[in-house]
Amino acid sequence: MLKNKSLLSNIGVQVVIAMIVGTAVGAYMGQDAAMFSPLGTIFINLIKMLVIPLVAVALISGAAGLGNSQSAGKVGAVTLGYFALTSALAVALALVMGEVFQPGNGIELSAVEGMFSSEYASKGELPTFWATVTGMIPTNVFQSLNDANILQILVFCLFFGIAISKQEKSRREPIMNGVNCIVDAMVWMINKVMIIAPIGVFGLMAEAVGTFGFGALMIVFKLFVVYVAAILIFGFVAYPLMIQLFTKTSAKKFLGAMKKPQAVALSTASSMATLPVTMETCEKELGVRNSTASFVLPLGATINMSGNAIYYGLVAVFFAQLFNIDLSLGAYIAIIVTSTLGAVGQAGVPGPSFLVVAVLLAAGIPIEGLPLLFALDRIFDMIRTALNITGDAACAVIVDALIKDQEAEMEYEDQQA
Repeated sequence: MLKNKSLLSNIGVQVVIAMIVGTAVGAYMGQDAAMFSPLGTIFINLIKMLVIPLVAVALISGAAGLGNSQSAGKVGAVTLGYFALTSALAVALALVMGEVFQPGNGIELSAVEGMFSSEYASKGELPTFWATVTGMIPTNVFQSLNDANILQILVFCLFFGIAISKQEKSRREPIMNGVNCIVDAMVWMINKVMIIAPIGVFGLMAEAVGTFGFGALMIVFKLFVVYVAAILIFGFVAYPLMIQLFTKTSAKKFLGAMKKPQAVALSTASSMATLPVTMETCEKELGVRNSTASFVLPLGATINMSGNAIYYGLVAVFFAQLFNIDLSLGAYIAIIVTSTLGAVGQAGVPGPSFLVVAVLLAAGIPIEGLPLLFALDRIFDMIRTALNITGDAACAVIVDALIKDQEAEMEYEDQQA
């Protein structure tokens, strides 16, 4: 009895129950389930209210904590390399599964042509390299905070945090104590908001299921099944395998700890909204140091999107099969490169659906069929977000293990000397 009570008091369990109940209500009520939409909106707005300030102070804290470390450059390089590599591997997995299971075959083109539209052709331009670089540098950081421009906030806060770490210890420590106090205060506030998470999640799920209906899902059901399978393989095989190989943490412990953040990510469809839960899990359950978690996780929530990369790759194969297009090796390379860049640069481009346009255009695949997927974008988004935050956490654990090993080696060498 006591065990059941403690299980029900777990926020992750409550969120899962709310998702199931919300799905059932949405399926039963259909469009009328939109009446529960304000519950989800209130929850998401409360999270949005807190998450930008939290990201800013957490990045400053993390960069300042790592700034004086001899491992700082290595941490940055390993983190960015990990994000790019896992995104590329994710697209490659998606392409292989798409070719093996053929999700775009068997759909009658004439039956779905009524949903086609050509209005998205102008929305698929990825910014050029230099446009991306110049766009990351804020001319007014307060304007960036006001606009929630995550990449610009990221650049300023990392720079500012490193600058603080270069000051004299007597001047640096009071500021760092203040910044860390603000981080703790923001996390406390978000933990209070999370109390109403089950209510918010119920509203989000009821509206999502009621709005898209199961008819839209049936049209692309095979794509959906292959997509979920790819996400599960990457989340429950690839990432745990990396943890097992590169750290002293067991894959079983990692997967057990990730249940709560995955439930929150699944329900909110936002890596940013899940950030406080991911940070708490990494620090308290997986033993990641605060300085590492405060650097890697906000950075990951901004630019690490392996779940999105899988989505882009599979959608490209799906539409190529739907329109009977044989993809060349060049087209496959274009899909991998564009999907990886799109996934890493997600924060700078509005809306994941329009990055799909860029991927399709790069491979020469018609984009008229995209409205087939737009009704389900919320569902796809929820699932890929759960994988995204799993990747962020895996990176934090791996990077922290790397730093600890390096520090232990240096300490040993000092003792020998």
